[in-house]
Amino acid sequence: MSASQAIIDIRAIDKWYGAHHVLKQCSTHVNKGEIVVVCGPSGSGKSTLIKTVNALEPFQKGDILVDGTSLVAKSTNLPMLRSRVGMVFQHFELFPHLDLTRNLTLAQRIVLGRAEDKARGKARELLDRVGLSAHAHKYPGQLSGGQQQRVAIARALSMDPMAMLFDEPTSALDPEMVNEVLDVMVELAREGMTMMVVTHEMGFARRVAHRVVFMEDGAIIEDSPTDVFFQDAASPAAKRFLSKILHH
Repeated sequence: MSASQAIIDIRAIDKWYGAHHVLKQCSTHVNKGEIVVVCGPSGSGKSTLIKTVNALEPFQKGDILVDGTSLVAKSTNLPMLRSRVGMVFQHFELFPHLDLTRNLTLAQRIVLGRAEDKARGKARELLDRVGLSAHAHKYPGQLSGGQQQRVAIARALSMDPMAMLFDEPTSALDPEMVNEVLDVMVELAREGMTMMVVTHEMGFARRVAHRVVFMEDGAIIEDSPTDVFFQDAASPAAKRFLSKILHH
């Protein structure tokens, strides 16, 4: 499948923090219904790359098209575009002063203009989907890390996104909580959700990803079908990364 069919089309983007060149001519794409995992050593630019997709991080050169809409075009309504791309962060980013239901209804009402009863119905449906309907009245601080991350996924889904971005969604969790979050993500993948996932969970990548993008020092070194990446990674850097991560 080609980039012309892409929901997310990243075209030769460069980004600097001052003199530090953090993304270097990065190009890749995610087609409708495709799961692309982005991996690489710490500091390679993975999280920065995924945050450029919904304009949480500006970039200085190149372009990103989301469902055909350019992020750099002056006419683009970035807040509206952002609302159509779900984002799940490493540290949950839930509103601590709102219960779970209100965490899920707030943006539905304000951004989508959804009526209160419809927003609450959607919240109930999604909390049930991630196995937390019994906790709808609780506040984020009353939940485990894994439960909070599942709520964060439900909140992103409440906006009916055309694609989901995950920025190391399990890296802040205790090991026993990782699988409960990955299980939700696997189910989303099975349902055909378009997903771009930054993660070190190579078991998840092997299980559900269509392609793996490997980054080092701000550049995309490999962009391969999953089986090719794991069986015959082309670059020495990717081989080193896999040898470390698959044996620990």
